[in-house]
Amino acid sequence: MRVLHISYGSPMIELSKALRVKGIQSTSCHFDEHPFKFKPDINLKLNVLPKQERHKKLEQFFQGSIPKYDIFHFHFGETFYPDKRDLEILQQAGKKMVVHHHGSDIRLQSVAKKNNPYVNIKPEWTEGKINNNLTTLSKYIDHAIVQDYELEEYILNAYKHVHVIPHAIDVAQYAPRYPQMNSASPLVVHAPSSRNMKGTEFILKAVDELKQSGLSFQFKLIEGLSNVEVKHLLAKSDIVIDQLRIGSSGFVTSEAMAYGKPVICYIRDDLVKKYPPEFPIVNANPTNIKSVLQNLITNPLKRNELGKKGRRYTKIYHDALVVAKKYIEIYNSL
Repeated sequence: MRVLHISYGSPMIELSKALRVKGIQSTSCHFDEHPFKFKPDINLKLNVLPKQERHKKLEQFFQGSIPKYDIFHFHFGETFYPDKRDLEILQQAGKKMVVHHHGSDIRLQSVAKKNNPYVNIKPEWTEGKINNNLTTLSKYIDHAIVQDYELEEYILNAYKHVHVIPHAIDVAQYAPRYPQMNSASPLVVHAPSSRNMKGTEFILKAVDELKQSGLSFQFKLIEGLSNVEVKHLLAKSDIVIDQLRIGSSGFVTSEAMAYGKPVICYIRDDLVKKYPPEFPIVNANPTNIKSVLQNLITNPLKRNELGKKGRRYTKIYHDALVVAKKYIEIYNSL
């Protein structure tokens, strides 16, 4: 079984590695260089080429991939071409396909606002664009994958089969560093991929007010760094704040828990019960982030206990080798 993953993202790379360990010939490919310096198996670096050469290289890669791979696993709802003309070609060639949605590519504001007063939508992902994309993808693809139940609701009626599978984390590669209970000035970090989406403004305001009140702690806003540098700071931290708007946990949450860190993140009230009962997230939203953060900063024992719970949680629910089995089941059913 030969699987190609395109076209960008750290979760895609981690999943592909895990599939190889399980005996699948899996390859991850980025079309462009990424500012976080991820390391996929193949990087076409199309963004550094002139337009004409870019189109030529992509066409050559696509044509070469048809006989080389059995299954095409598309991430973020993207395929080889913006107009998705490749889907019909792959279907006619007898190739199997799955699509993996990760967030803004399917998050409809009209749906999200019903259960989430804090949510923001990326302006470039209009509802018209999302619906057109889903209509085209579902015409050729029956199986869609999302990582949580917040995303599931946006595509339940779009595909014949929708699978909810947690992020895959190679837990063994994350050496746990549990928060020390004798730290006089704990380090709080926040690594937003998009400030507007993550509610960064509320976090910065809470941090500023807590510092003005005399509370002793350090804060690091992680932006513009490579994936390796981000992981280094996550490992050093005592508290990680993921997001306050989306309503579900992201990849940063999973990585932070693998390092044994307590994580603050907004989980929608109606979705809390869908997570396993031992889910150790400290739930916070824009209205209460200051008090939630203060409580965690002033409670070193709680930080340590949550860190250990988070590490156990990732080993049970996010370990790459466990998660990879679920993908293989889907591949075998195509």
